[in-house]
Amino acid sequence: MNAAHRALIAAALMMTPAGAHTQSVPRDWVDPATGHRIVRLSDEPGSSSLYFNFNGYTPQGDQLVISTPKGIAKVDLKTHKLTTIVAIATPFRLLFVGHRTRTAFYQTQAADGTGAKTIFAADVDSGKTRTVATIERGDIQTINSDETLLAGVDTDPAATNGALAVFQKRDARFDQSEYKATGADGKPLPYAEAKEVRMNERLEAKIPMEMFTIDTRTGEKRVIHRATDWLNHLQFSPTDPKLLMFCHEGPWHKVDRLWLMRLDHPETPPVNLHQRTMNMEIAGHEWFAQDGKTIWYDLQTPRGEDFWVAGYDVATGARTRYHLQRNEWSVHFHSAPDGKVFSGDGGDAEMVAHAPDGKWLYLFTPHGIPDVAGIHAPGAASLIKPGYFTAEKLVNMARQDYRLEPNGNFTPDGKWIVFRSNMYGGTQVYAVEVAKSR
Repeated sequence: MNAAHRALIAAALMMTPAGAHTQSVPRDWVDPATGHRIVRLSDEPGSSSLYFNFNGYTPQGDQLVISTPKGIAKVDLKTHKLTTIVAIATPFRLLFVGHRTRTAFYQTQAADGTGAKTIFAADVDSGKTRTVATIERGDIQTINSDETLLAGVDTDPAATNGALAVFQKRDARFDQSEYKATGADGKPLPYAEAKEVRMNERLEAKIPMEMFTIDTRTGEKRVIHRATDWLNHLQFSPTDPKLLMFCHEGPWHKVDRLWLMRLDHPETPPVNLHQRTMNMEIAGHEWFAQDGKTIWYDLQTPRGEDFWVAGYDVATGARTRYHLQRNEWSVHFHSAPDGKVFSGDGGDAEMVAHAPDGKWLYLFTPHGIPDVAGIHAPGAASLIKPGYFTAEKLVNMARQDYRLEPNGNFTPDGKWIVFRSNMYGGTQVYAVEVAKSR
């Protein structure tokens, strides 16, 4: 890309408001503010990559699976060629890609969004599909590492108190519920505050819920946990087929969010992974490291003031915390496959950090803080291991409407970060190269 082309893109980034439609969406360019190459992987608006902690990659790391207006598609991560795997005319949702086989899982439902959901498995190479299961209610959220179990959540169908209604009204542009609410003065609340109000209403409704698994070989359904807490964000370990993480949803400063359970020891109650030590401390947007050894999450002590990425060692319970600055806080963080670097997808000024300059995609390098002169405090090995991030900006997200969360995540080779963006109008899938182009 020549200097004139970079200058043209820079001018467009400054002049065009977030979410506005433009006639030309570039395919391949270098961000003039960061020097990193960005590639558009999708062909048309309405395309989307998966939520940041859902696997969208084949086990061999050569293909990324995304959704498009036409159906399920794959992107060759070397050539960036886009190919439709399964054309789907009815409403569908891409769920995830298996960790063991080259299989993309998705679900379909009636056009009006009601009734049973059918789960399909599609071979990424041939496009051949098979039916895995049909569920009358609930949502499938994860698959285990050997692809023998799906896991999902369901709510009591008798719960008709209206607390769920707002979550059924979705804005397809942002893959979010509408979350509209008014304040004490009768005026509409900003989006972030309205979301907190609606989340709290849903939490306080105490709707009976259950978590369940479905055997992908037999279709057998088994309930594994019941509660009136709001259960959500199920994630199987990418390496241990019997280890399941889930969350208690709701305003983060009010709930104990992170939980871990073993399916092979049903008599053992779920473990709370983070104990709050101060009022307004929050933890969430958790994910497994690719090797399954660590659970990472966003930690704020307190909310909106002091920012960390925290780690919990699954085997030992040892804890690590890396500090970062207000502008570097991100809606979602992610870790590279080798664990050596992290990413963040930024946030706007209305979000929890209220960052004045937070609309960037970041690359973070972690640094530990060693004992001075090698002198250890008593019991130091059992204490939290502190550290900090140094940040590099990858993508200028000034034109992003953050109601669409970018959901950045590393490719299996660690060389790119895939994200979704509306910086040029409709939602498209992009990737930014971790290595600098200039």
